[in-house]
Amino acid sequence: MKFVREFVTSTVVGGLFVVVPVYLAVLLLLKGMKSVAGLVRPFAKLLPDSLPAEDFFALLAVLVVCFIVGMLVRTRAGRVARESLEKMFFERLPGYALLRGLTQRLAGEDENTAWAPALIEIEDALVPGFIIEELTDGRLTVFVPSVPTPLAGAVYIIDRARVHMLDIPFTDAIRSISRWGAGSKDLVAAMRLPGGA
Repeated sequence: MKFVREFVTSTVVGGLFVVVPVYLAVLLLLKGMKSVAGLVRPFAKLLPDSLPAEDFFALLAVLVVCFIVGMLVRTRAGRVARESLEKMFFERLPGYALLRGLTQRLAGEDENTAWAPALIEIEDALVPGFIIEELTDGRLTVFVPSVPTPLAGAVYIIDRARVHMLDIPFTDAIRSISRWGAGSKDLVAAMRLPGGA
């Protein structure tokens, strides 16, 4: 009974980490479209009533604003502003750092080793996991996800010698975990040789 309860709980939590950000993004997109609908209405009236022009132009306007903000954030001043905003507000929100790290990994922005896929020696087994950070004494903080919900699991502080980095993309590791370990042979084959990490 305990196993079933833990399985259901971890599965629901894992699902929430996926559903909630998507739901909030859609809500913000719809709210943004509603806010700019009045601005695009004159352009929409130029087209036939049978076309959903107002919604299309509102969506287009929101996407253009997102693109411009994204471009500004890539500049030096934009990065500084974003980092200070994150420190003052967003990092105080529970789960923000986790979602930011995952989003950066999924987007291919792997400037550091955070969320780097690895096989971790726990007891007499190798388990798939992710490197979260390096401690000052050389040990690593690792996250070992539960199967099949990769966003729920356990955190370990472990010696570097027991952590084997993998030369695979983050998404491949997530895919194997979410498929109950199918494809683990690729994880083992991608283990870096000792001294290559």
